[in-house]
Amino acid sequence: MWVPPEDKDPILLHAPTRKSVACFGAASIRTGNRVTAFEPIFNGESFQRFLMRLLKHRSRGKRLVLVLGNAKYHHARALQPWLHAHRKVLTLMFLPPYSPELNPIERVWKLARRLATHNRHFPTLDSVVEAVQERFNLWAKPNRQIARLCAII
Repeated sequence: MWVPPEDKDPILLHAPTRKSVACFGAASIRTGNRVTAFEPIFNGESFQRFLMRLLKHRSRGKRLVLVLGNAKYHHARALQPWLHAHRKVLTLMFLPPYSPELNPIERVWKLARRLATHNRHFPTLDSVVEAVQERFNLWAKPNRQIARLCAII
């Protein structure tokens, strides 16, 4: 922007940009069913709470296999005893480093961000979370769009 030298520089007020919220998510590549959880921060404890929530959606008598990236909180030491106790019903499979394109949930995140947040102004972090939750609510039931996004062909 060009400003004449005799005028003061314009001041543009904007919302703070350093605030964040953690959103965990998993999608079934078979059905398109999706589970998400918002947390204040990504860490071993919040990840364990998400895993406990995810296990409630497991089909009876079936084992849950979760494909993950290599975030530090996925490997947290405090999480290991809990994972060991649930090893008969939950398996964590880690992708190679720096390969998010192989993780099916990344496609869901990309579409959700595009549909919920692009080309919109949000005055607060809560309004961003609300817009994303609204998008996820539209996908509450298993659907073909999520199933197609998660299908690896």
